[in-house]
Amino acid sequence: MKANLPVNNRKRIVIIGGGFAGLSFIQTIPKSKYQVVLIDRHNYHQFQPLFYQVATAGLEPSSIVFPFRKILQKKLGLHFRLAEVERVDRENKEVHTSIGSLKYDYLLLSSGATTNFFGNEAIETNALPMKTISEALNIRNQILTAFENALTAETAEERTSYLNMIVVGGGPTGVEVAGTIAEMRRFILPKDYPELDFSEMKIELLEGSGRLLSGMRDLSSLKAKEYLEKLGVNIRLESIVTNYDGKNVTLKDGTTLHSRNLIWAAGVIANAMPGLDGELLGVGKRLVVNGTLQLENYPEVFALGDAGVTFSDSNFPNGHPQVAQVAIQQGRFIAKEFGKHESERFKKEFKYKDLGSMATVGRNKAVVDLPNRHFSGFFAWLIWMLVHLRSILGLKNKYLIFMDWLWNYFTYNLSLRLIIQPKFKSKSK
Repeated sequence: MKANLPVNNRKRIVIIGGGFAGLSFIQTIPKSKYQVVLIDRHNYHQFQPLFYQVATAGLEPSSIVFPFRKILQKKLGLHFRLAEVERVDRENKEVHTSIGSLKYDYLLLSSGATTNFFGNEAIETNALPMKTISEALNIRNQILTAFENALTAETAEERTSYLNMIVVGGGPTGVEVAGTIAEMRRFILPKDYPELDFSEMKIELLEGSGRLLSGMRDLSSLKAKEYLEKLGVNIRLESIVTNYDGKNVTLKDGTTLHSRNLIWAAGVIANAMPGLDGELLGVGKRLVVNGTLQLENYPEVFALGDAGVTFSDSNFPNGHPQVAQVAIQQGRFIAKEFGKHESERFKKEFKYKDLGSMATVGRNKAVVDLPNRHFSGFFAWLIWMLVHLRSILGLKNKYLIFMDWLWNYFTYNLSLRLIIQPKFKSKSK
């Protein structure tokens, strides 16, 4: 099998991964100047900041994904291939994939990150990660199935183990998931399951450090904690999970918590890229690049977003935060560099412009840190909604999300509580 790409005299840029960095590069690169090939294992872009709303039955998965081929329509010289990347051959400038090998003149690694289980196999086996749309759907199935199982539990201990929800990680994802589940417990679940007593249901948010939202201001951290506690979430700071067997969570201090539902939002690690194993790796196994986002010994190879880290930005001496805005700005930066005359390219170093951080903690509650301002409460919640709606690709997706939010807000009722399990046909031996 071959990639079957047209042969011409344009230099070829191969992009591995269609996340925020790869997508912003494609949308910015000058038309017709290069042959650009995007490789991804999925045929769609995923809007990760709203995965938690899919996981908690607030949004349809189709409303936060967008097909690459729709994005590439009417863009000359841009091609998409659905494939798994197997290895990068830097010496011969080739990418080996499941559909054959592709030659490149320039290689952009925007392969993103996956869940970091910190080497704990038991947690990796039994916990519920949320780094893809499939994993978000799996969490939705798990949560709703747990409530169904609670109805038929034979003992009170078994019932509460199905009802209890534990979220690990006090970053934006963990805070948003915990807050949403708490609102489900208050407004929705008692109507769906009148036979269950939801006063028995505990929601635990575990964070290994001394505060929530460590990447935001202290005031945002305190406000998020206050909002969650008002929603009935039990927050355990400086709590590190050492084991999870599917029923019992063991903490470093010896505490044991009982739950069949452990949502893991405790960190990320860069997706491994075979062929680049010998390169210098930073925190989270990100490839270390220079100020122009190139590998030091292979200037034709770039690592963007969660795939790479640079220590050349004086405002971020420990590397840039692993957020969407960094990836978006880096993709645009590199695209503009490729648009310059060859003698002028890659002389300017990337500088990240921090536009702010935000997290929502439930209905009418959010925290927003702008460079010189802080907001919390209802106004912050409106800012959060507007920013995310603006960032979603496609007018139809924006409309669907807005209507879902509007419906959920006025009815106090999430309408997507469906358990959809995949069905596989057994193969005859």
